[in-house]
Amino acid sequence: MNEYRGVWTLAEVREGRVHPVSYELLAWGRNLADSLEVPLSAVLLGSNVAGQADDLIAGGADQVYVVDTPELASFLADSYTKTLAALVQRHKPEIFIASATSTGRTIMPLLYVDAETGLTADCTELTIEKAERLLLQTRPAIGGNVMADIRTPLGRPQMCTVRPRSKKPLPVDRSRTGKVFRESVDKRDLSSVMKLLEFLPEKNVGAPLQDAEIIVSGGKGMKNAKNFAMLEELARLLGGSVGASRTAVDLNWAPYSSQVGLSGKSVTPKLYIACGISGAVQHLAGMSASDTVIAINTDPEAPIFRVADLAIVGDVLEVVPALIGRLK
Repeated sequence: MNEYRGVWTLAEVREGRVHPVSYELLAWGRNLADSLEVPLSAVLLGSNVAGQADDLIAGGADQVYVVDTPELASFLADSYTKTLAALVQRHKPEIFIASATSTGRTIMPLLYVDAETGLTADCTELTIEKAERLLLQTRPAIGGNVMADIRTPLGRPQMCTVRPRSKKPLPVDRSRTGKVFRESVDKRDLSSVMKLLEFLPEKNVGAPLQDAEIIVSGGKGMKNAKNFAMLEELARLLGGSVGASRTAVDLNWAPYSSQVGLSGKSVTPKLYIACGISGAVQHLAGMSASDTVIAINTDPEAPIFRVADLAIVGDVLEVVPALIGRLK
């Protein structure tokens, strides 16, 4: 394992542009690379993306590995995994981190199986144990009730995903210099058994949940699907997005893409407004890292109030319309 050196981050590309979450990862990776005294590298895959490598260097990377080819124009899990596996085998990084977005959650489990190493998902803290050059990966466990510290002593690279919006990007420095490596891979690694037929964007109000700074979520206390319209109106007034509990999704009051929790999305907005959500541990695990939580519920003993910064004991169908009126 002594052959493995360096810290890598996965740069995400969406609609031809490097996504902002890529720069958050560089902030995570910078601390780790400095602790280990090794370069910080970003891996950039896609088509016509090589020109954005300098942006990653300005964002904190020392090196950028680029695979720029038409075969990677669309995110197809198998071709992306095979390409990354080839790069890992060639350059041997000791740490590889990605964001816990749909991309990271899809590709990193496939990659760690291929690399026969370990993977920790949804980390909230990363530190280095210098003596053994081990990555200490901290994440919530048991529904968020405890924090688990996880190590990967027997495999390399040490791999993990971190929650989006859990660290601010480094200040952009256009004076930084770094190395850009144009990598090639075997055509067989670029092949895919999948074919992109169509891209259907989510129809939710506002930004995708994992990118949203403000989320208004509804649960069983909303009574029916029709009442979710008031949550959409509130979200629009606040410039936010609409989420939902698993119960609301199971009742077809909201689409699965809006589900927050262990079986949905883990979110880290600046403001999370829980409307008629009791606060099951599975839901709390998906939103408890929010900066500020406002909860509205008729039950003063509702578990959601234990994580709320502001608790409103009242009927959500009365409180939300009143709030909308005040905002207007």
